[in-house]
Amino acid sequence: MQTLHLCSQVHWLSVLVATFSAFALGSLWYSKLLFGTSWQELSGLTREKMQQANMGVIFGTTFVLNFIGALVLDIFLGPDASLSAGLRLGLTISLVWIASSFAINYLYTLKPLKLFLIDAGYFVVFYAVEGTILGAW
Repeated sequence: MQTLHLCSQVHWLSVLVATFSAFALGSLWYSKLLFGTSWQELSGLTREKMQQANMGVIFGTTFVLNFIGALVLDIFLGPDASLSAGLRLGLTISLVWIASSFAINYLYTLKPLKLFLIDAGYFVVFYAVEGTILGAW
């Protein structure tokens, strides 16, 4: 019963807008305009390997996962959130949970600091934007 109550308080339109914004941000962040070339090189991904990837599955799964993240963030914010509360929660989640988890993983796998900054930076901006959209709604 509590799940139905939570779902009734979700701002579904704002969750969709936040999902699309995160998806669009990722497209820009990992494009050649920003960090795509460096990210690909630092990740060890060749053009040939990238061409073998099933981009439909990757983009579709990314969209679903972005939706889940926005949905749970909206639930965490609650029905009476504000723009500043959304921004603060988005930054807190991204810096404390996501970036720190990436950092631990990148330390043990000996990945370069620059790759960490690209990947963790994306999620910091991602959740700051999502939180701001959801909180302002």
